Amino acid sequence: MKPKQQRLALVGVALAVIAGASTLAVSALGETATYFYSPSDVLAKGVAPGEAIRLGGLVEPGSVAREGATILFRVTDNAQQTAVRYTGIIPDLFREGQGVIAEGKFGADGTFVADSVLAKHDENYMPPEVAGALHKTKTAAEAGE
Repeated sequence: MKPKQQRLALVGVALAVIAGASTLAVSALGETATYFYSPSDVLAKGVAPGEAIRLGGLVEPGSVAREGATILFRVTDNAQQTAVRYTGIIPDLFREGQGVIAEGKFGADGTFVADSVLAKHDENYMPPEVAGALHKTKTAAEAGE
């Protein structure tokens, strides 16, 4: 083989290796990605039980109930509500009317079973996903009037 053919073959092999590595990386990321949903998105898109997602919105006032180490509450985006069950230590800043993101899966009964709960960290901050979902439902509600 001439040097020019050797370089061309080496470039071809390098491109094939890069393409293979990229395909594996995208595949691995796709399997571990956790998508964000508001309660309205859950209703509209129909999330399958057992699918890992992030559910975000506001903790609905009057919905928090405690049963030992388990806390039951509803997350709302001011249009729809979703029941959530979480067992564990709840963040200190968790309270009614505040922004929250829960990571977990829907159970067979339709209740969202959270593995972790994240609460906003001061009165001026709201997770961008929650703020966007609330803005979207507010805009849709205003358009419907």
